[in-house]
Amino acid sequence: MVHAVPKARAERTEQRTSSRSQSAARTIQRPKPSPAARRCRGKFLEYFPAGFQDAEYLESERAYKWDAYRRWNDVLGRDAFRALLATERYQEIAAQAVSIEARTNLLFSFEKMALRDAVKSGAGAQAFAHGLYDFLHGSREAETRFNRWRDVVGALPRRQTRVLTWPVLTVFGFIAQPRAHLYLKPTVTRRAALEYGYDFQYRSKPSWETYKSLLVFARTIQREMHDLHPRDMIDIQSFIWVQGSDEYPA
Repeated sequence: MVHAVPKARAERTEQRTSSRSQSAARTIQRPKPSPAARRCRGKFLEYFPAGFQDAEYLESERAYKWDAYRRWNDVLGRDAFRALLATERYQEIAAQAVSIEARTNLLFSFEKMALRDAVKSGAGAQAFAHGLYDFLHGSREAETRFNRWRDVVGALPRRQTRVLTWPVLTVFGFIAQPRAHLYLKPTVTRRAALEYGYDFQYRSKPSWETYKSLLVFARTIQREMHDLHPRDMIDIQSFIWVQGSDEYPA
């Protein structure tokens, strides 16, 4: 004897099946990269045939940035950073941050010098320490934290070279939290965006609108190059660098 399936149960079953089908379709159907994006992909693979797993890539582009993150996490991770703030060891925080960045080639020498000069004084180090902790670990929304950090950097003491540049503003977020923050080197990034076909909303004066546009660019690359398995913003920044730097001619 065949029993009729109650209508309500049949509808629930149909809805679940439809939902699973839609979910599978969303998983399988990804937007195809544009011809410009495919050219950028091709250029990256010309230099690093194994993509983000390529041995030469790991050695020349990723290793020193990852090492900087590990050193930061050891001495200025959230708990360590908070403990140093609680005991007002502002100059130690600033010295550690500057020392970790100094072992990379991310900032130009004049930017490194301007940064060192800016945090030499007690007042400069204190403003830097509190501002950076709030940017990295504060509870406010991302836009507010970014704008406050920009204002802190802009108010740091300066001798000759200005401290508030895009590289100085973004380097510590990139080192400390490479899953969340991206480093902005203006000329290289603008070239890369042009090559990629991305409408980068760049302004030389630091603003949230430009940084937000940068993060959208990063997520676009991450999504469209998903099969290369980028791990974090270190890989994305390196991809951008290959597209826009004279170090990697077409």
